[in-house]
Amino acid sequence: MIKEKIILGIDPGTTIMGFGLIKVVGKTMSFLQLNELDLKKYDDHYLKLKLIFERTIELIDTHHPDEIAIEAPFFGKNVQSMLKLGRAQGVAMAAGLSREVPITEYAPKKIKMAITGNGNASKEQVAKMLQSLLGLKTLPKNLDSMDGLAAAVCHYYNDGKIEIGKSYSGWSAFVKENSTSPAAPKGGVKRPLTPNGGIKNNPIVDLRKKK
Repeated sequence: MIKEKIILGIDPGTTIMGFGLIKVVGKTMSFLQLNELDLKKYDDHYLKLKLIFERTIELIDTHHPDEIAIEAPFFGKNVQSMLKLGRAQGVAMAAGLSREVPITEYAPKKIKMAITGNGNASKEQVAKMLQSLLGLKTLPKNLDSMDGLAAAVCHYYNDGKIEIGKSYSGWSAFVKENSTSPAAPKGGVKRPLTPNGGIKNNPIVDLRKKK
């Protein structure tokens, strides 16, 4: 029996949220939809996050994707921009996890490499290659909206392999992956953190000299 699945690709951003949907039948992919959520007119950052969450939920409930591919934030020098992008990605992921849709993250360079063979390709190069691969008649004026589609196609080429990016099968998997101590010994069991950042069952040692 030929396997069919729908992949939702998301490029979360606080200015433009790009998303694209492809359908995979066996080893063949076809284009379903490409669009964007324009957030430029909103000044309230928290309102933007709310809209990203709601739009992601709407896309999931309308198109019933089997898997979600999401572009990871680009690590730049502007800390505030990175923080905002991280929040945008987080709420998009939370929407997918709340619907128990498996999610895989891909670094921007991984996506470009999968589409064009060049991890430093420009937006124009990525868009042109997607146009050729999916038989798109025209390209949108705003190429940022193509980034979500690129994430979906990248996921198709990599078949969701975990070593390509971080994968989460649902909310419980996400919590398990992100609620452990990064300082655990190699080969040992990672211990959960307390709300104050300490490790449970470990005594707090006061290193200050006593008078």
